[in-house]
Amino acid sequence: MAFRLTPHERGFYPLFTRAAENIVVAADQLAAMVEAVPADRPAIAKRVKEAENAGDELTHEIMVKLNSVFVTPFDREDIYRLASSLDDCVDHIEEAADRIVLYRLERLPAGITMQVDVLRRAAAATAEAMPRLERMAALQDYWIHVNSLEDEADEAYHAVLAGLLSPAETPTDPAAVLEIIKLKEVVDTLEEAADAFETVANTVESIAVKEA
Repeated sequence: MAFRLTPHERGFYPLFTRAAENIVVAADQLAAMVEAVPADRPAIAKRVKEAENAGDELTHEIMVKLNSVFVTPFDREDIYRLASSLDDCVDHIEEAADRIVLYRLERLPAGITMQVDVLRRAAAATAEAMPRLERMAALQDYWIHVNSLEDEADEAYHAVLAGLLSPAETPTDPAAVLEIIKLKEVVDTLEEAADAFETVANTVESIAVKEA
């Protein structure tokens, strides 16, 4: 860790940890939602939305602190990028939950469950890593793991797309075609969430390299 002569504000670290823990809540609720019967999904979606609101408040708190302190624990640009990418994770999770309810989707492909499972594991890994950020300790395993999870997310994404868009199974009924379009939007949003987790991991890697 880099040696500093000037004291700096350390209050960012608990906020990053709380933001990551909040993402775990959102990801767990999304997992419950995709396993639930359609009638139970709106209530679960509300809990995901509550987590998204909590994430917005934490991001705002980080940004206020960023604009009010003179010496930060690491580069301001990295603080901004880390806070924004953590917020993106929960935003995409909430967006996927919202679309499942808004579009009144009944049957969800198994591939969506696989995507959500990867997001849960990425969220857990991120929450476990954030407390170590202050000491810059044992973080390499974290970003390697999350990058491997993103590869797994890509595989799940491509698999579910292949199932949805298979020429042999593409329906001609307009209602069925519309259902596929709706499902694809959910699948795309889950992939964006996986990408956001990778951005968090890459940002942590960048910070660790600079502070080494």
